Amino acid sequence: MESPEVTFTLAYTVFALCFVFTPNEFRSAGLTVQNLFSSWLGSEDVGFIQYHVRRSSITLLVHSALPLGYYMGMCIAAPEKQLVFIHQASDSWKAFLALSLCLQLASWMLVIYWSRCRWHNHPVSRVLQAHAQPPLSNWGSVATSINTEFRRIDKFATGAPGARVIITDSWVLKVTTYRVYVASQSDCHVTVTESRQHQLSPDSTSPIQFLTLRVHSINPAVRPFDIRLNSMEYAELREKLHAPIRNAANVVIHQTISELFLETFRAQVDLNQIYTLPSGQEVEPCIGCMQVPANTKLLRLCQADGADHESECQQCFCRPMWCLSCLGRWFASRQDQQRPETWLSSKVPCPTCRAKFCILDVCVIR
Repeated sequence: MESPEVTFTLAYTVFALCFVFTPNEFRSAGLTVQNLFSSWLGSEDVGFIQYHVRRSSITLLVHSALPLGYYMGMCIAAPEKQLVFIHQASDSWKAFLALSLCLQLASWMLVIYWSRCRWHNHPVSRVLQAHAQPPLSNWGSVATSINTEFRRIDKFATGAPGARVIITDSWVLKVTTYRVYVASQSDCHVTVTESRQHQLSPDSTSPIQFLTLRVHSINPAVRPFDIRLNSMEYAELREKLHAPIRNAANVVIHQTISELFLETFRAQVDLNQIYTLPSGQEVEPCIGCMQVPANTKLLRLCQADGADHESECQQCFCRPMWCLSCLGRWFASRQDQQRPETWLSSKVPCPTCRAKFCILDVCVIR
């Protein structure tokens, strides 16, 4: 039978590793620094930079207290070692306690140094100071800009709390346990450096591909950093990222079935009949994305498979209201996701009037 000392050591080691490298189970149970100290940390949405300045500081203090917590736990798990009475403990345990106290004291001194002059010495503040260029006069102005853009709902965000990637209109951010990496979209470029394939994933039954992207800045004061994301999110990242992306390693980036279908959908529609707008009719913005003009029109052009068979497609009398991308996404969303081989030959209702159409009925406006 194992001694209580060995049992506690193994249990505490597992707990400490899970607390530092938080798995989903610990996160779901609320055993994270962000959750335990949420009342002091405040809201990330209200002040993103201030939140992570406090979070990284309290994380350092809590993690540095883990060795001291182990000693205190051993006082209860192994009372025969007399660890409560320090003068009766063995020399090795005295040394361990001294190192634990020194580590905790050093962490407090470092956090106090960071907090001087309104956290001016904190690593996050120093990272932001590298971006303090006109019209942003100091790191506080940079923090205000990031806070404002982070509150917008159109930002790109992915990853676990300890390795998040966030892209706003002007900034590329990477949040880790102790640091926040920042790059301005106006003076950086991104390079795809590596791709890794995983056959097993807790979130998917199919193989999953992870991409590693290197963010470089022309600002010499900004250190390059790596971001890692699922290849399924790559298309969304490219839509938000204005900086150029290079594929230095010739990485083959896997696409989702919907993305592959959208490419095929566009190619097929380009072969269809072109629709010419009547004179005087204006093109309105696409009601799906409101970003580009509507450039498609549904006309019943397909033919039945035989003389005795009538096509299920119906005539659509809607004016042009959708762009090709939004109509293609609508087409894909109405399909049986388990049978992608039937997508091209299927029929779906018009998103506006519900008249059935197929891919041959989609015409591009010229």
